[in-house]
Amino acid sequence: MKIAFSPCPNDTFVFHAWVHGLVPGAPELDVTYADIDITNGLAASGQGPEVLKISYAALPWVLSDYALLPCGGALGRGCGPLVLTKEGGSDPAALSGRRVAVPSERSTAYLLFRLWAAKHVPGGVGEIVVMPFHQIMPAVRDGHIDAGLVIHEARFTYPSYGLTLLADMGSWWEADTGLPIPLGAIIARRTLDAGKIAEWARASVEYAWAHPEASLSYVLHHAQEMDPQVAQAHINLYVNEFTANLGEDGYAAVEALLRRAAEEGLVPSFDPALLRL
Repeated sequence: MKIAFSPCPNDTFVFHAWVHGLVPGAPELDVTYADIDITNGLAASGQGPEVLKISYAALPWVLSDYALLPCGGALGRGCGPLVLTKEGGSDPAALSGRRVAVPSERSTAYLLFRLWAAKHVPGGVGEIVVMPFHQIMPAVRDGHIDAGLVIHEARFTYPSYGLTLLADMGSWWEADTGLPIPLGAIIARRTLDAGKIAEWARASVEYAWAHPEASLSYVLHHAQEMDPQVAQAHINLYVNEFTANLGEDGYAAVEALLRRAAEEGLVPSFDPALLRL
């Protein structure tokens, strides 16, 4: 079975057991490791693998072909994208007419940012520049970009780049809705038995929790130069109760995000019934 997910610690931690043949009855995986912007594109192309990780923001475009799995993804509290600048300050008006880097035009991070900016940035931001997430903080630090929207382990490392927090999209979303933050979804082709795939994904999550040391070398290999403590903090933040089961709060969060976005014309309208298996 072909699968695509990111080399980030939360994804490699979650799928380590399945990738290494430790989930009884699960098929062997042919893995493509790719940035979320690439996997979003793979899903939308119609030529993507059977299973893949995408941004929740990209889900409305592919719901007719792919089913959302209730496990394996990234959704939680206190884990939202951050808007960083070099100058400091926390006034959203500082972004008016400025150049802002984002990790993907169809990322959940960018969708949250657009919903937030529509309410808080007078006149709107200026140019939006899409770049791989690991390039954003250096670009802000070096003055190539006025502000950056960052995800993943950047929550823990941005002070080392001399950057400051202007706004936390997750804190805004949680305060505004009372719901957790939907970030990354695991989807499977509707022509397959999505329920069975969800069982294998959940078994992989449960194995990871039961044997956290087993995946360490695999996680760090794909995390490249990431400090082991940062990798562990990344896992602790993004792999949580919603990774094992979205539950009612998780589904409510996903529907709220996509409904708001559809009302603003940022994503296609969708049938909420398609969100559940």
